Amino acid sequence: MYTRILVPLEHSAYDVAILAHVRALAKCCHASIVLIHVADGWAARNVNQLNLRESEEMKLDREYLEGECASLEEDGLQAECLLAGGDPAREITDAAAREHCDLIAMSTHGHRFIKDMIYGSVANEVRHLSRVPVLMVRGERRETPRGGPAV
Repeated sequence: MYTRILVPLEHSAYDVAILAHVRALAKCCHASIVLIHVADGWAARNVNQLNLRESEEMKLDREYLEGECASLEEDGLQAECLLAGGDPAREITDAAAREHCDLIAMSTHGHRFIKDMIYGSVANEVRHLSRVPVLMVRGERRETPRGGPAV
């Protein structure tokens, strides 16, 4: 059914739900996985145009992606990762085409109306821009270690 699945990660607790779902789906379909994180800070959006070095945040994002990729490979899945910079929805849909993915699988926060107007909805924008099917799995808010704020 699916041969190559693009999985946008946001480097948060919301990634847990989509990674669990995609892990099972990829095994069932014998599909490869492409993880992507789109850094959207000023440095990330301008790193190529201004010939900048990766910011500390981008380095941490790359380490996170590589760790998740290694975890998938340990489970016997074929996986690779991409770190992009810019507009998240555009970068995700462009990567799906460039990487020949036949499914985008992403986690959503489940915002409604007012929060979507304030925060926007990358998932909704991807849904409108994508030329391939988009699978959305609702992530859960979780407490951070030591009882910190929920993410």
